[in-house]
Order: sequence, then structure tokens, then C-alpha cells
Amino acid sequence: MGLRDDLERFRMVGESNREDLSDFIQYGDLGRSGATDIKIPVKIVDLPEFEYDQRDRGGVGQGDGDTPDVGQPVGPPQPQPGDGDEEGEPGEEGGEHEYYEMDPEEFAEELDEELGLDLDPKGKTVVEETEGPFTDLTRSGPDSTLDVERMFREGLKRKLAMAFDENFLRELCKVEGITPREVFEWARDERLPVSMAWIERAHEEVADERGAWDSIAEVEANVEREPVSRRIRRDGIDHVPLRREDERYRHPEIIEEKEKNVVVVNIRDVSGSMRETKRELVERVFTPLDWYLTGKYDNAEFVYIAHDAEAWRVDRGDFFGIRSGGGTKISSAYELADEVLSEYPWSDWNRYVFAAGDSENSSNDTEERVIPMMEEIDANLHAYVETQPSGNAINATHAEELEKHFGTDAEDVAVTYVNSADDVADAIYEILSTEGETDE
Repeated sequence: MGLRDDLERFRMVGESNREDLSDFIQYGDLGRSGATDIKIPVKIVDLPEFEYDQRDRGGVGQGDGDTPDVGQPVGPPQPQPGDGDEEGEPGEEGGEHEYYEMDPEEFAEELDEELGLDLDPKGKTVVEETEGPFTDLTRSGPDSTLDVERMFREGLKRKLAMAFDENFLRELCKVEGITPREVFEWARDERLPVSMAWIERAHEEVADERGAWDSIAEVEANVEREPVSRRIRRDGIDHVPLRREDERYRHPEIIEEKEKNVVVVNIRDVSGSMRETKRELVERVFTPLDWYLTGKYDNAEFVYIAHDAEAWRVDRGDFFGIRSGGGTKISSAYELADEVLSEYPWSDWNRYVFAAGDSENSSNDTEERVIPMMEEIDANLHAYVETQPSGNAINATHAEELEKHFGTDAEDVAVTYVNSADDVADAIYEILSTEGETDE
């Protein structure tokens, strides 16, 4: 491989590893990443280097030793001890791993593309009002903003609505013995916008020609009625009736810039049954969710709640590793979550409540306390992730009870099952694709 190819490979590191997001979520080392900085381990890239052409036996300056003797054959460098396939002790030092750094916004875009997601966060808090284009109209304003084109169009529509074939009505007035009232009644039946006064004037003007026709039927059979549009195209318009009510004044549209705020409450069971493998599965689901929502929202805040039979807030560093020996009462975490969310009003914040554990819970707690609280706590989405590497345990019924109560088609509740790292990507998709439209 040549120098140019190696440089191209090095440049394409980021692009190639975006294709492996699912593998990273399932199997990658999450330990080097933080809440807002993402480091994806990538395969080591061979840095560019020059290689000798083994077929080229000529050349100068390649003698054996530091200084070639006269007549000494020259050739490629000879292998030294420890190079190539020489026998020796295996190395004890680890290789130098490379990491491709992504910001959460880039991660969210790539995960959207890879999993086919389409989450469009809604802004709630108005942070700025700006003047947009002059697209709104009002009945008053300075003359400089008068919408003249609109006023003319309104007048023209009125002109067309009031127009009628004057020549045809004049011919009707020439019928033997016809009265203005009879002409007016005929025009009204034809829905022509003509007044009685106009017909009386026309009837008087053609008095000398009365008797030119024997009946209205004869006029209809012999005189072509000309459409108003044809007459306007031929003769034009000498007058457009404008009225005060046609006046509209343009003013700028007021655009509200809304900040997209989100608070994410992550809840984890830390009781004695939550062993290392279960804790790792929780981390594999929750960490990408945090990154994704950070990338989607302008301002993202995270709250971490651990619980056994009681609940308490922890920092992110302790959330995935802490372990207790106590029992389990999931409702204690939702009680604390409800208290915490009072600091983040639903009118101003998008809210997510994600909980995870092995589905073991104290008797009747799910039905009597957890489900009612999930229904009471306003949130874009409630999610529960069951982590049971060995499959469902006999007393692991929490997820099943939630699914039975809320159903599988709820737009604000997602229940997923993660038995191994292979299930992680599907769980993330299930959670993020569940959210429906939320009220502002």
C-alpha cells in the first residue's frame, strides 16, 4: 500500500467508524467517555511509511556494516534479531488504541440515520422574539406599508362580480312591448348583478328602437352573449372600484425563538440482585440515550437516582457502579423523581423518565404505587428497561405488569427487555421511537 493510500485511510477514520455505532453501543468501551464527550474506540491505523522494494537489488550505500567496502554487494536491509518472524518473548505492553471523538449532536445525527429515528424535539421556553418577513396583515398602519397589490386585487374581484353584458340587456330592452320590470326579472333569474335603475335608463335610451325583436326568446336565439372576461380583455378596465375595507397594511411576523430544554431522570435499581452484568447492560442503554438527548436539545440536564428499598440522588460517576444489599421498592424512586421534577415545570421543560433494573419489586408495589405515579408524572416519555441476562426470573414481573397495563402501543410509555449486549440497539430504538406528539 502506498503513501497516498495510507493518508486517505487516516483521513477516513471518522467516516468508517460511524458505520459501527451499533457495535460500539453493544460492545465498545464506554469508560473513556463522559456525559457530554463521546470517544469511540477505533481500529489502529497504520501510519504512512516508506517500504523497500524487495525486487530492487541495486542501489548505493547499502553495504554490510556502517561503511561499504569496494566490491561489497549491496541490497535491502537484513533482518535483525527480534524483527519479523524471529523467535522471542511475546510483548507485555498493550497496543496504543485510538479514539474517534464525536460531539453529542453528531452522535445524535448518526444514530438517527443508523436506526431510522426521527425525533423532533419541541421548544417550550420562549427566549427571544424577532421580527420576521412582512407577511402578516392588519387594517391599520403607515401608508408606506399599504399592500397596494392586495387592495387592487380586491377591487378587481368586485369589478368582475359587478360586471354584466350590457349590450345583451340593451337588446332585451328593444323587445316589443317589454317593460323594465320584465327585463329586471329576467336578469335576476340569470343572476346578473344589474340594478333596476340601470335597466330603466337603458330602456329609455333605446325607446326609438323598441320593436326590433318580437320576444326575449328571439333575442336569445340571435344575439350572442359575451363573457365579461372577453370584454375586459378587449376593452380593458377604465375603473376599479376600491373601498376602505380593501385596505390592508403589512407588518412583520413576530417569530418566537424557543429554547429546547430537557431534563432526563435516570433511575436504576442498585439492590443486591443487580450484579455486574446487569449493571453493565444498564450502562450500555442509558449512556447512549444521554448522549442522544444531549445532542438533540439546546439545554440538557440529567438527574441520577439510585434505589433499593429507598431512593437517593447520586452523581453520574456512581450511578452505574453502585451496589447495595437491600431489597427493592421501585416506587421510592418515582416519589423522589416527582419531587425533583417540581424544579423543572412541564410548561417549560421536556421531561424523560428512564428506569432500569431486573424487574424484581416488592409485592404489589408496581400496581399500587408505580403505575399510578407514572400516570401522574407529566413526561414526554416513561421507559423501563429490564436487564435479565439469564432470562426472566420467577419474581421478575415489574416490566410485564407495566406492559400489561399500558399496552404495547402507548405513545408515552416504552418497556424493553435486554438480556445481552445484542439487545441494546433494539432497546434504544424501541425507547426513542415510542415518543408521540406532546402538548406544548
